[in-house]
Amino acid sequence: MDRRNFLQLVAAAGAGTLLLPGCMGKSQAYIPAFLNNDKDLYLQDPRKAAIEWFRNARYGMFIHYGLYSIPGRGEWVQLSDKMHVADYAKLADQFTAEKFDADFITDLALEAEMKYINITTRHHDSFCLWDTKFTDFKSTNSPAKRDLIAELYEQCNKKGLGLYLYYSHGRDWRHPHAPNNGDWGGNARPQYDTQEPYYKYGDENKLEVYLEYMYNQVDELLTMFPGVGAIWLDGIGVPLSGDRSLFKCQELYDMIHAKQPHMLVSYKQGLLGTEDFLAPERKYESDGRPEKPLELCDHLQRNKWGYASEQDGKHKTKEEVIAMLKKADSYPANLLLNTGSLPSGEMHPEDVKVLREVGQEIRNKGWEGVLS
Repeated sequence: MDRRNFLQLVAAAGAGTLLLPGCMGKSQAYIPAFLNNDKDLYLQDPRKAAIEWFRNARYGMFIHYGLYSIPGRGEWVQLSDKMHVADYAKLADQFTAEKFDADFITDLALEAEMKYINITTRHHDSFCLWDTKFTDFKSTNSPAKRDLIAELYEQCNKKGLGLYLYYSHGRDWRHPHAPNNGDWGGNARPQYDTQEPYYKYGDENKLEVYLEYMYNQVDELLTMFPGVGAIWLDGIGVPLSGDRSLFKCQELYDMIHAKQPHMLVSYKQGLLGTEDFLAPERKYESDGRPEKPLELCDHLQRNKWGYASEQDGKHKTKEEVIAMLKKADSYPANLLLNTGSLPSGEMHPEDVKVLREVGQEIRNKGWEGVLS
């Protein structure tokens, strides 16, 4: 079903009553695994149940993993090194993910006393970690030949962890019709010395084509992974640099809420004000208690989200993570703590050690003891 027909159906049926393949409503008593303990509230109001669960979660794991992990210079390497699209795409030939272990990752999250995991399904480079039908630039079309999101989804459901899906929305360094520099700011594209032949420019660049691509991919994620807790959008600097209404984000939000009534939407610090929760980096800049549920995202490396080999041996300590937890609690907010997986998909050993130490501290002292 295309976007236009879907929105017409939403308008006719009402978001609260719409049921589609891949979406189970209250009458079927479908409850996402992470909400099993909130059955009564879920049956009354699925989104309220998901919001209350999120408010009480406190602590989650953020995972940055993709082609950018291979050079080991952070997740913005395509932009910082001005790597042209064709050259960057060659990294896919090295993407094996041979040590990406969803069972280990979810066990580690539980050991750390985390309640949910958020993973980069598609970062700004546009490489997809699931078996999407809308592009060949994906993990199942690499030497890995694996749908990493499906593997993680299975393990999260098995163990009662929430799974949130990061999706780069406003910023895309590959798609021909994504926002271009000059028309948009916010690091929309790398600043190449010569024109990138893969991109469309001027009148040939059709933002609507790109919006349709993103809409279809998010719709696909909802269909393939209906028990996911949230769609977590990134790239806000691009729509904020111009007329944000052109991105038609409310249409996207409405589709998500209609198709999966429990599913939450975030767009960093908030693009429209209609998001379900806010997720700024490191701090919340407004005064007073946040009006919406809040999450602070921070990283175990010093200043990058994707793996950076230069920071090996310098990752944050148990004491620094506990300080971050205290800071988040003061708002109050959850802490979404990032680890940048190694090129193989293995969790960084320094981060594994610290996450286990923090989890042990929480079990020994209890949350109130750790946060006091």
